[in-house]
Amino acid sequence: MTTIDIGINEQDRIKISAALKHLLADTYTLYLQSHHFHWNVTGMQFRELHLMFEEQYEQLAVAVDDIAERIRTLGEAAPGTYTAFSELSAIEEVAGVPPANEMVAILARSHEQVIKTCRDVLRLAQQGEDESSASLVSDRMREHEKSAWMLRAML
Repeated sequence: MTTIDIGINEQDRIKISAALKHLLADTYTLYLQSHHFHWNVTGMQFRELHLMFEEQYEQLAVAVDDIAERIRTLGEAAPGTYTAFSELSAIEEVAGVPPANEMVAILARSHEQVIKTCRDVLRLAQQGEDESSASLVSDRMREHEKSAWMLRAML
């Protein structure tokens, strides 16, 4: 591969990429969680939650690709295995199928965790003068804040 000269020094690119890997893992784990709950939700709010979870996991699928491509743009390999994601993610997997109201609470907490991860990445991106990563992460943070708010409003 050729030298990367995009105005971000190598040390900053590596630090930002490492933080983005955590964000990718959190996002992918949340994607799986949302998809799992979409498939398995039951109860009085079935239709509303089924559709909401679908909307969220579809947005997350796009986000996963955007984050992975940003990592590649910075010259690092993007993780792509369950093992790597489980090591990097701060979101805990859910065993079994919880009741619908618990699914909502779990997803709200998971979105809040992704927001915290976004804040960590954003700090590093700003310090490294990486406006592209900062913009991506800021946009993601706003989406997760909105999703968390909507989920909390249902509790």
